[in-house]
Amino acid sequence: MYAVKYLFLRPHINEHPKKNEMILVTGATGFLGSELIDQLTRQGRKLRALKRADSLIPVSIRDNPLVEWLVTDINDLAALEDAFEGITQVYHCAALVSFNPADKAKLLKINIEGTSNIANLCAHYGAKLLHVSSVAALGEAKKGMQITEDDYWEYDPKVHSYAISKYEGEMEVWRAIAEGLDAVIVNPSVMIGANAGYTGSGAIFKLVKNGLSYYTSGATGLVDVSDVAKSMITLMESPVSGERFTISAENYHYKQFFSEIAAGFGVKAPAKEAAPWMLGLAWRAEKVRSLLTGKAPGLTSDAARSSMNISLYSNEKIKNTTGITFKPLHESIKEVCAGLIKN
Repeated sequence: MYAVKYLFLRPHINEHPKKNEMILVTGATGFLGSELIDQLTRQGRKLRALKRADSLIPVSIRDNPLVEWLVTDINDLAALEDAFEGITQVYHCAALVSFNPADKAKLLKINIEGTSNIANLCAHYGAKLLHVSSVAALGEAKKGMQITEDDYWEYDPKVHSYAISKYEGEMEVWRAIAEGLDAVIVNPSVMIGANAGYTGSGAIFKLVKNGLSYYTSGATGLVDVSDVAKSMITLMESPVSGERFTISAENYHYKQFFSEIAAGFGVKAPAKEAAPWMLGLAWRAEKVRSLLTGKAPGLTSDAARSSMNISLYSNEKIKNTTGITFKPLHESIKEVCAGLIKN
């Protein structure tokens, strides 16, 4: 772990951004990666995109002539090194997102070891890195305050493996920054967008659409995926280096979030608050179902616990640094619902 050694490094500014860039995007077929590629190519930018052998390229970017696709695993260092030829900018979006305790080994390998490989190759080839971390890697807020980039994570034996993996992955980037890497880190909150379909954050939309009866007492930050990609491009093109930025539009309690989704689908909003004991029964029932069927549980103990937390995030730093104006969440939610209905 690099927490003690690298957390309190002073950020530095790179005064000479690279010209004639050659861009590399990892996790290119994912929800954020595909949105990022769409925005970059709309600007006429050529890029190299990495995908796993079993990943499907989204239709929106499948036949884009500005994208060179390579089948590469970020844990395969030899193949990954070949992908870095001529690269000057790297957007590292690849990560495993899972709250299933059974995925702990995969989370640590992909999100920590894979990120270390990317950071080391960026340093070797002199490429600027934009690393996508998560608000899960941020610490708890001071009493009565919103969570900021200055709130650092402290180990908690109850924290889920995804948070550990994203925190340790971020530490690999801070370690490389200490060794001279030109890098910026972003910590997005929960990203929403129609292209997620009914996976990831889209699973919440599906639950409400299908008649979810209960809401939980928690709250979290939400942001449109298009604003995350826009922020990433702006930071990559800026002289900023050695800093991290929380990317979050607004903080929503789950009751409000579910109600606005229900309105978007024209269905009844959840009207009852789920008590902790209900969630306890639900995730245990899902665990039994998973053991009997061999399918991943729809609800885990980590996810149930997270749904009760009130985590409010500040976006002042990214707004003050880039001048970005976030799309209002009520508009994003309406657009997501309309897109899911259409598709």
